[in-house]
Amino acid sequence: MYVGAHVSTRGGYIGSAKSAWSMGANAFQYFPMNPRSLSTKIVNMQDAAACAAFCREHDILSIGHAPYPLNPAADEAERELMVKLLKNGLEITDACGSVGLVVHFGKYVGKDPLQGYKNIIQCLDSATYGYEGASLILLENQAGEGSQLGLTLEEMVQVRKLCRFPEKIGFCLDTCHACASGLWQSHGWSELEARGGLLDYFPHLKAVHLNDSLHPFGSRRDRHANIGTGYIGQDNFAEMLSSSYLKHIPIVLETGKGPGGTHAEEIALVRSLLRQTE
Repeated sequence: MYVGAHVSTRGGYIGSAKSAWSMGANAFQYFPMNPRSLSTKIVNMQDAAACAAFCREHDILSIGHAPYPLNPAADEAERELMVKLLKNGLEITDACGSVGLVVHFGKYVGKDPLQGYKNIIQCLDSATYGYEGASLILLENQAGEGSQLGLTLEEMVQVRKLCRFPEKIGFCLDTCHACASGLWQSHGWSELEARGGLLDYFPHLKAVHLNDSLHPFGSRRDRHANIGTGYIGQDNFAEMLSSSYLKHIPIVLETGKGPGGTHAEEIALVRSLLRQTE
């Protein structure tokens, strides 16, 4: 399995890959651009190419994470900016050889949620029109904190199906969000997996954010906890990690660093849970 953590780009994209490798990871996530800004970034193609080459050499999978303010559900007045950011993010992740660009499903503040879904589809259509890269847009499920969109598998699947270029869109499952939203009920992984398979969600799952939850199942509160220290717990993660859907995709921690300032110990813990299922 490909297990790793979110890493800094302080040393460039190649620095991110080397940082992940040094802590025993064969997967990682990074921010292609400023995570708090709506500004695009000029791609350092030499740096990105070096990252891609290093990952190929060491069999590492990576994903980029779009800026937090990027909102695909935003109304038409903001769409041009959102599309521009998505295209920029895809340009960078594709150059880095990454599986995809993780994008939050979106928040809609209007009265008609249907318009929010329409906005997401139109935004994704514009961003993927003419795009020929290998990196995908990866829609991430939401916890339900401040938004009622993106909480169910049905929503995710339907939005993808209604897009003009569904082959350019996949999914990223955040386990903390799944717990908080009530999507993943306590000790209910097998049920979630079976339903997700029938709905055509898991066949298009391309990445996982592996986070425990500081708050209970169905709390609608998005607070990550280290693996085994929250309400999901090691037993549920061990069951989840035995899934065949997770065998060849990046599984990335977004949790607090360990005593040594890295995720090395937690990555080792996740690998030990994997061995329990073999």
